[in-house]
Amino acid sequence: MKLKRTFALSSLVLAMGFQAQAQEINPEINAKSSEDHLEKILILGVRQDRVSQGATGLTMEIDETPQSISVVTADLIKNYAANNLNDALKLAPGIGVEEWETNRSNYTSRGFEIKSTQIDGVGLPNDWGIVTGALEAYGYEEVEVIRGANGLLTGVGNSSGTINYVRKRPTNENEGEVGLSLGSYDYKRANVDYSALLTESGSWAGRVVVAVEDKGSHLDGLENDRSYFYGVVDGQLTDNSTLTAGFSYQDANTDNNMWGGLVFNYTDGTQAEWETSDTTAQEWAMWDTISTSAFIEYAYLFDNDWEMKLTYNKQGFEDKSKLFYAYGSIDKATQLGLIGWPGRYESEFSSDIIDLTTRGRYSLFDREHEVTFGLSNAKSTKKGYQYGYDYTTTPAAGATPSFPYAQNTIPEPEWLGKEEYSDIDVTLTRFFGSTKFNVSEHLFVIAGFNAIKYNREGVNSAVDIDNEESETSPYAGVTYAISDDINAYVSYSDIYQPQEQYNLQGDFLEPTKGVNYEAGVKTHWFDNNLLATFAVFTAEQESLATYAGTNPTTGQFYYKGTDVKSKGFEVEVVGRITEQLNVLLSYTSINLEDFAGEEANEWAPRKTITFSIDYTLPQIPEFTFGVGGKWQSDTVNATYAVEQDSYLLVNAFARWDVSEQFNIQANINNLTDEKYINSLINVGYYGAPVNGTLSLAYRF
Repeated sequence: MKLKRTFALSSLVLAMGFQAQAQEINPEINAKSSEDHLEKILILGVRQDRVSQGATGLTMEIDETPQSISVVTADLIKNYAANNLNDALKLAPGIGVEEWETNRSNYTSRGFEIKSTQIDGVGLPNDWGIVTGALEAYGYEEVEVIRGANGLLTGVGNSSGTINYVRKRPTNENEGEVGLSLGSYDYKRANVDYSALLTESGSWAGRVVVAVEDKGSHLDGLENDRSYFYGVVDGQLTDNSTLTAGFSYQDANTDNNMWGGLVFNYTDGTQAEWETSDTTAQEWAMWDTISTSAFIEYAYLFDNDWEMKLTYNKQGFEDKSKLFYAYGSIDKATQLGLIGWPGRYESEFSSDIIDLTTRGRYSLFDREHEVTFGLSNAKSTKKGYQYGYDYTTTPAAGATPSFPYAQNTIPEPEWLGKEEYSDIDVTLTRFFGSTKFNVSEHLFVIAGFNAIKYNREGVNSAVDIDNEESETSPYAGVTYAISDDINAYVSYSDIYQPQEQYNLQGDFLEPTKGVNYEAGVKTHWFDNNLLATFAVFTAEQESLATYAGTNPTTGQFYYKGTDVKSKGFEVEVVGRITEQLNVLLSYTSINLEDFAGEEANEWAPRKTITFSIDYTLPQIPEFTFGVGGKWQSDTVNATYAVEQDSYLLVNAFARWDVSEQFNIQANINNLTDEKYINSLINVGYYGAPVNGTLSLAYRF
């Protein structure tokens, strides 16, 4: 097994080199005729074995890429039963999953919120960097994470990173899987994944993925159910062109959910401690979401090995919620002091993204080099609605009973009519280009640019919005092959990120801008089965949104811009040590300060370790087991004066392949029953204590 694998983030890949030739075909393939043989070559070559290669189809070895990259593989997702994207990203080195609310999370890297998201390499709008609801992971083959500035990938972004979700595509065989799972907190799940050839030649194929899940929670009363469908068809249109089209739909419902987290502040200044099951929710609280996604992808391979790819993505999201928020400080003797704040909201979001990319090769100074150009346009619309109520009569707006209170003690308000409070349109047009210039056999230089035009207009809470920005972000990287097994690199990228946070007057903050530098070494071990990476990085960001208080008129948070400097280093080791032993070990150390030298973003752990080790018994090759998890240093939320000590989470799994088709797997999460607050980015609640699942899977 050779660990070198292709990385598919579109613009990163297009910036850092690619292979325009068709994929090598096994010489043992015996075609019945030259025509059949040509067709098979085109299917496997142009379609890259039907595996998603991102928006451009470009390929690049991870060990040659001048930035930090990690991949949450299908094996990792399966081993740790990571059935939603939050759980999948918890497996990624250097990534924080801040579950500060039962229905909302933020992803973070290097001490900043990740606001750049892609699917198959196509950049998607990610309002506030917040992910609403638990998104199904079963429709994705893997999750790719680049840490650091991403000016070339999307034209916008900070120094945190970019997440690329790689969709499952049809395979070249008729095959499938069905699975059933049961677990703690009345957890129930069923899933089916089937891929089939649609033509005798195999030039067209389809795949269907379905998952249904229903579960309770360690939090009192919290219940979630989720239904997911994904279908995709792809294949050859002509000898040189392919077409792929897909659609996904998710319907997720939550009852008794929290709005915000627990309150840990006593009036005497000490920090409260509660049971892990305690919640501020009421039984009438709910949050239902519907997410849809559709895409079409057309690729054409010219006779001179240049390739053009055109993609269209349509995203939709709508939600309805009834919420109850509790805030304040609690008297230690009476447990009184919380104030309730109910809310009922609905929102509608849609986006249309068109991306055109072309790539090819050129010769200069007796060497062959690579170049790519692209143009994309993304338009999104978001509307928000709220329901009023009579503040003077509803008991839900005012002092609560002593905490923890029962979930049926505070009645639901009598809601008034629905009113629109937000209607915002965003347009992002991006023109990008890059070249990989091969200076010598061992040295190549990446140079690229990303020019964007960003427009945001509409109304938000009675404030008229009309923002227009233009920015060109340069990128440069150098990779040098010290030997066949060691590559050294340096890279530079601009930082540019429009912000969704408002100031006290209700106006959006100015975009945050800055620079990011990174240098590192990537080396292979054990016959290229193990990859070790060491990276150092530094970044400066101006006017980064920071919480500044609560607007006394609207009750909404408002923000101010803060200048932040960050630096740190990362070490990652991933791959196979022996035929039976696989490892993933990473260590991240960061330091964040404002320009005055004071600590910034103290909610982010300064040190993090991520690990996963799995082993197959040589004496019983049908049996595989492993442990994985994460350790993080202590964190602080200075605004709310809440602290969380360092803690270690350990998860374990064991799988027995009863036959080639049938296996049984057991998972235990939080093996040591650690008690911890799961996020301080906005103060959250306690993570789940020890729990487990038992899964059955049958392949056919």
